[in-house]
Amino acid sequence: MKNEGRNGTGMEWVRDYIRDIPDFPKKGIVFKDITPLLMSPAPWRRVIDGLVERHKDDNVNKVVGIESRGFIFGAPLAYRLNCGFVPIRKLGKLPSDTVRASYDLEYGSATVEIHRDAIQAGERVLLMDDLLATGGTMAASCQLVEQLGGKVVGCSFLVELAFLKGREKLAKYSIQSFIAYEKE
Repeated sequence: MKNEGRNGTGMEWVRDYIRDIPDFPKKGIVFKDITPLLMSPAPWRRVIDGLVERHKDDNVNKVVGIESRGFIFGAPLAYRLNCGFVPIRKLGKLPSDTVRASYDLEYGSATVEIHRDAIQAGERVLLMDDLLATGGTMAASCQLVEQLGGKVVGCSFLVELAFLKGREKLAKYSIQSFIAYEKE
């Protein structure tokens, strides 16, 4: 599968709607806050329209949104692509029978899970999250989709922290991001 480049997306304007929050959630981390984008109707609509345009020919059966900001982008994308939406959540947050995967973070470890009946064998699945950092959360999420028999057709992000090399963990998937930060 192709691992698409970050440049030339025509979406560099998105940077104007992302603010840096230093030392959040812990000292030394610069959090990329997307709430200014979400509070701005025209740019927010333009991002969703851009996602739809990017994925309209992927024949997606389900969009999987990664907790929690992946829900913000994944749900309207699924609606516009006329397909189902599936949440992947942190451990203990889903009410029915689940499968789970654990992974390492920059500052610890975590577990995500998905309902066992959320993806049917052979379904084409697009995974959506707001930000690609080290790739651990998305790699675990792809593993869950494949464990249920789904085919990952791509992983889409609004922001990529390229200096953390998350693409390396996702090299076998088609990766798309609107904007990338090449250095801290």
